[in-house]
Amino acid sequence: MSLKLFDTTLRDGEQAEGISFTVSDKIKIAHLLDELGIHYIEGGFVGANPKVVEFFEAMLKENLGQARMVAFGSTRRHQFQPADEPILQGIVKCGAPVACIFGKSWDFHVEHALKISLEENLILVEDSLKYLKDRLQEVFFDAEHFFDGYKRNKAYAIQVLQAAQRAGVDAIVLCDTNGGTLPFEVEQIVGEVKQMIATPLGIHAHNDAECAVANTLSAVKAGVSQIQGTINGYGERAGNANLCSILPALK
Repeated sequence: MSLKLFDTTLRDGEQAEGISFTVSDKIKIAHLLDELGIHYIEGGFVGANPKVVEFFEAMLKENLGQARMVAFGSTRRHQFQPADEPILQGIVKCGAPVACIFGKSWDFHVEHALKISLEENLILVEDSLKYLKDRLQEVFFDAEHFFDGYKRNKAYAIQVLQAAQRAGVDAIVLCDTNGGTLPFEVEQIVGEVKQMIATPLGIHAHNDAECAVANTLSAVKAGVSQIQGTINGYGERAGNANLCSILPALK
C-alpha cells in the first residue's frame, strides 16, 4: 500500500497558541516539507485572512520538488449555491492544484450547529465537492467529527461519506476532531468503513487524549492511505498527530 503524507502545519499547526507565521516563514517551511518528502502541504484556510491568499499567490512562483499545495476550506453554506459561495470561489482562484474541504458528518452538528436537515447536509457536501472536482486536479474531503458521529449515528455518518464518494473525491479523510477516540476504536471503525467505502481513506487525528500518534498508526494498520499531521504535533488545544513521531514509526 502506498502512503501519502499530508502536512497541515501551515494551517492547523498555526492555530497553536503562540504560533504566527509570516508569509516568508510559510514559504521557507513549505520548501523544508517538500525536501522532507511530504506529498501534500496544506497552506491555509482560503479567505480566512489576507495573508493566506498572499501565501498561495507567492507559492505560484516557487518550485517544489514533489509536494503539492493544498487549499483548505469548507463545504458551501446552505444559503449559497457552489457558484456563489465565496469560500469555494476563493479555493478555485487561489492557484493551488488541490483542495481539502471539511463537512459535517455528525448528525448532532448538522441539526444543532448548521440548523439544517440531514438530507440538506448531504446535498451541500456532494455538490460542493463535485464543483471543486470539476475545476481542480485533486479534491479531498475531511469528514469532520467523523468518529464521534459514527459512534452515535453510524448510518448517517456513512451516508455523508457516500455523498463525498459520489462527488468523485480522491480521498475521504476520517477526522477525530475532538481527539477523544481511542486506538482500538479507530482500528475497528476504519476497518468497518473500508467495507462500505471504496474511495481511499485518510486519517486526521487530534491529541486531546494523547492518542493522536497511536490513532494514526492504528488507522494505517486498518488500511488508510493518507496520513494528516503536523510537525511537532503543533495545533489547536492539545495539538495534532505529530509527524515527527509518525514518520519514523512508519519507517
